[in-house]
Amino acid sequence: MSLLKVTNLTKEFGTFTALDRISFEVKSGEVFGFIGPNGAGKSTTIRVLLGILKASKGEVKIFNKDAWDDAVEIHKRIAYVPGDVNLWPNLTGGEVIDLFAKLNGTVNKARRDEFIKRFNLDPTKKCRTYSKGNRQKVALIAAFCSDADFYILDEPTSGLDPLMENIFQECVLDIKRQGKSVLLSSHILSEVEKLCDRVCIIRQGKIIETGSLNELRHLTRAHMLVQTKQPITGLDELTGIHEIDHKEQGVSFQVDTEQIDLVIRHISQFGIVKLESAPPTLEDLFMRHYEGTEGTGVGGVK
Repeated sequence: MSLLKVTNLTKEFGTFTALDRISFEVKSGEVFGFIGPNGAGKSTTIRVLLGILKASKGEVKIFNKDAWDDAVEIHKRIAYVPGDVNLWPNLTGGEVIDLFAKLNGTVNKARRDEFIKRFNLDPTKKCRTYSKGNRQKVALIAAFCSDADFYILDEPTSGLDPLMENIFQECVLDIKRQGKSVLLSSHILSEVEKLCDRVCIIRQGKIIETGSLNELRHLTRAHMLVQTKQPITGLDELTGIHEIDHKEQGVSFQVDTEQIDLVIRHISQFGIVKLESAPPTLEDLFMRHYEGTEGTGVGGVK
């Protein structure tokens, strides 16, 4: 069952097309990764989902309601965390969390205190004294405390240290186990890889690919390191072999996934002593899509 369904969504700003007929859906009980560099259209898409921007063309349905016309009803069942959180400077973190809880109509103090402890936040400090990471914690605690059915998280771990990132990942998996759905927009690819059931890659306002990680890995290559009793010959003549590097510990190379069987058959005749094979990561997949694209990168995406 689809909780979110985006169909041919187009968003134009004058003559500039920010989103060009994009379509995807998020199913009930899944974590859906929405990835791409800054400027690809992720945040614009999320603003349309939240009813902040009106689509130029196409349709966005959340809980089978229109994202623009029924935004008030939809917001009662969603939680949203932006990548850059601004808070009321004269309120304490605890007061902000309580305010959001009251707006949602559900105040569960035990649950609130549990998340404050998990994220190691001092709720008595004024928001103006908080670092970016602590402001992010306030928004995450407020979201996870709510009894939402759909969580929209736009670069939610921006500013968090690695320990807090792990806590965040545990919280996402907890709400997934409760049957809730999550749209996670991120360029931290290891995070997406750990959490997401399916991934959608957006580039320059267009969807490139959507599918599970296994379905998308046909687009990239596995990494292999091989030691053999005899020197390997003829490797560079095989189809689907890339970036061969002869090292002291053996020969390393990349191989197109569909050619692995052929490569194993070839190298086995030289007497395999050691064979290491790492599946392609989401980062590999991402880099292949954006290879040669000016102004993009991973980790420090422009």
